[in-house]
Amino acid sequence: MREASSPVPHKFIGVAAIWNGEGQILIDRRKQNGLLGGLWEFPGGKLEDGETIQACIRREILEELAIEVEVGEHLVTVEHAYTHFRVTLNVYHCRHVGGEPQPLECDEIRWVTLEELDQFAFPVANVRIIEALRRDAGLGVGVGG
Repeated sequence: MREASSPVPHKFIGVAAIWNGEGQILIDRRKQNGLLGGLWEFPGGKLEDGETIQACIRREILEELAIEVEVGEHLVTVEHAYTHFRVTLNVYHCRHVGGEPQPLECDEIRWVTLEELDQFAFPVANVRIIEALRRDAGLGVGVGG
């Protein structure tokens, strides 16, 4: 007889695809000692109770990178299951509007072009974000100020 397993935790994450005026997007490298350590990602964080995705993204970006962003159009929603939890990544196009990015909660940050993203190792769930960014760029959506 098997024990009934407890439900797998499900985290809802607000993710920012932050663009600057030069058509570059901001990525950050996760701290080495944590989950998915050393991999690059699009910044964001966990949704708090009663918070909208847009408010979550603005708060997380200010806390993690010390910059202000304007949250724009929804880009993509990515569902992904890890061994011990599931995530729903709610990704929005954002525009950098103030402050100089600081790596407060990560090891490193970089402004890169869509073409340069292939040079960085991302978690599996982020591949769908990159595909959506490239699809939107081909349509002329999301980039610019």
